[in-house]
Parts: sequence; structure tokens; C-alpha cells
Amino acid sequence: MQRLTTFFSTINFSTTTMIIIFVVLTAIWLINLRIFYRVNNQAAFITVGMLGMFVLMMVFVRPWATQPLARIVAALAGFVGRLTGTFTPFFKYGILFVATKSGSITLQIDFECSGIIEIMVYLSILTFYRVYSVSERAILSAVGFIYIIVANALRIIIIATMIHFGGEDMYYIAHTYVGRIFFYAATIILYFYVFTKSQVVRMKVGSFSYDKEKAAETKDTSEEKAEEKEDENK
Repeated sequence: MQRLTTFFSTINFSTTTMIIIFVVLTAIWLINLRIFYRVNNQAAFITVGMLGMFVLMMVFVRPWATQPLARIVAALAGFVGRLTGTFTPFFKYGILFVATKSGSITLQIDFECSGIIEIMVYLSILTFYRVYSVSERAILSAVGFIYIIVANALRIIIIATMIHFGGEDMYYIAHTYVGRIFFYAATIILYFYVFTKSQVVRMKVGSFSYDKEKAAETKDTSEEKAEEKEDENK
């Protein structure tokens, strides 16, 4: 991931060149999607769709989306920092100033810390996740986007708080281990409820499906309530 981050951060073309490259790559991507869709190759359609969307967003959306996301994360984390007095935000620059007993340290929310990679991976997968309808995917895109931003802000709060009370020596442990473990755990929870659980619930084996089973349970419950209501009226 570090090599991928370095590669994309070095890309710097003029606006006209970027537009031309974007149009060409998007056209190639859409043509391939159309071909795989027409030959009914779902595996290739989904794989090319996810990877293509992720690469296009990383190259063309990342440059202008990273800094605004960093500012949002800094503002959310900084709100807690101001309330607790543990650190001070400068959200315009995506920076947190953390005071410690032995001195002070500045945390900059950069490309990796903005959550841009996780957001784009999530959106790329969800866009081509055929379990949901288009409207459901649109809603889950917004929910996941907000969830990842908030989770990332909480990660920054944890890191800054540990540094405030533990000193500058706490930075490596807080950032490399505690912060990452928390954020990865939060991401796993999101993926479980959005992708894994939904796939299991809507899975169909022969004539059986969990959706039908759930609908049957709901129907039985409704009938029981109706019968109880009739008994009460009698």
C-alpha cells in the first residue's frame, strides 16, 4: 500500500492532459464492461468494474478530494480536542497541535490519514455489489462514506490523546498499532454488515432463501398479533 501511495502521489499532469487521459481510460473501461456484460461474464464484469473504478478515482478524484477530507477529519477530531483540552486543530491545513508534558508534537492528516483510500475501495466494491438495488447502494454509499470519516476521526482522537498523556514517545505505538487496529476493526464491522451479512441473508439455495424465511416469520408474527387482538376484542 505504501508503494501504491507513493506512485499515485507522484502523478502530476496538466489539466488538459488529465482530462484527455480520463476520457480515454473511462472509455476503455466502459467498453470492457459492456463486452463482459453482453457475454454474461459476471466475474470479469465485477472484477474489472471494481478495479477500474478504484484506479480512476485514485488518479482523478484523489488529487482534489484528499485535502477536503483531511480538513473534515481534522475538524471532527479537533472538536473533541478543544472540549477536552488535549490538542488544538488547524483544520484549514489538516493539522493537529498536540501538547505533552515534555513538549509538543504536530500531527498532519495527509493522504494516508485522510481515509481517501478506504472510502474509494468501499465505493468501488459497493457500486458493483449486485446484492443491493441501485437505491440501496446509493444510501449505503452515503452511510459508508460518513461512517469511514467518523471512524477515521475517532482514530485520530485516540492517537492524539495517547500522545498528550504519554508524551512524544507514545507516537509510534499510538499511530502504528492502536490507531490502525481500531480503524481496521471499525472497517471490518462496516464490511460485515454491508457485504457479508447481506450476502448471507439474501442467499438462495434451491427453493430456500433467508429472505423468504424472514418474510414467513414476519407473516406468522403478524397473524399471531391479529389473533391476540381478536381475542382481546371478544
